[in-house]
Amino acid sequence: MSAMPIPAANPAPTVLRCDLEYQVYQPSHFIFQIECSRSEDQLLLAENLVVGTGIVVRPSTDPYGNRMFRFDAVPGLLGLRYDATVQIDRPAPTGLELEAEISEIPDAVLPYLMPSRFCPSDTMGSDARYLFGHLNRGPSRVEAICQWIRDNIAYQIGTSNPTTTALDAYQQRVGVCRDFAHLAITFCRALNIPARLVGGYCHFQEPPQDFHAVIEAWIGGRWIMFDPTQLAEPFNIVRVATGLDAKNTAFSTVYGAFQMTHMHIQVSHEGQPASDNPDPIQATVRRQSMAD
Repeated sequence: MSAMPIPAANPAPTVLRCDLEYQVYQPSHFIFQIECSRSEDQLLLAENLVVGTGIVVRPSTDPYGNRMFRFDAVPGLLGLRYDATVQIDRPAPTGLELEAEISEIPDAVLPYLMPSRFCPSDTMGSDARYLFGHLNRGPSRVEAICQWIRDNIAYQIGTSNPTTTALDAYQQRVGVCRDFAHLAITFCRALNIPARLVGGYCHFQEPPQDFHAVIEAWIGGRWIMFDPTQLAEPFNIVRVATGLDAKNTAFSTVYGAFQMTHMHIQVSHEGQPASDNPDPIQATVRRQSMAD
């Protein structure tokens, strides 16, 4: 098993930009979770949100403490840009942390032990115990879960949809970061390890850039982050939203008729400023004129 990474003592701040563009076909209501979290493991140094002309933005917070904003939009082209600079300070596990007994789990953490919409841990207990029940308890067992997923589930963009569950990914043996995270969470909860999903920003070595889903497991009296895909280092993830599963962490929810026409995320873990003319090959959704 590979050693767990140790973050640099004084890492540079992470600089990011998220550009989104939509064609709105009828009066619609948009809800976004794209702003960086103000949490213990990261310090938000600066941020700026720009939304289309005439839009009245209503900031809010969901029941899990995630920042969100919402607004009404009229038909036409809608664009928004979010810039942020974040200092991440997330300690790596020592490997000596212990899994908590059920009676020791704090009340606030207990919901993350329960089955949820995309993480049916109550139906996958026998599989989890067969695969991982014999392993030493602690961070190494969660890392073994993540490694099993990497070895047995193919990472392939476009193979799942918004209703795909952890059980679907387990049976079909294919998925994306969200499915990897859901399956890891499901296995953890089935082994009585509280686990939750974290959605956020990071830089991928290969295009396109996108939002990323990882997990946190409650071990040693704190939340420890793991990336089941191994596409990013946990100490580089910029936290945006945290929840039971993807239903609590979606970056956008729209009520109305629309089409996303452009999505481009830039992330520099070296503190480099975002470009006003980024490489279109890195875009998650490219404007038609760029894609032709």
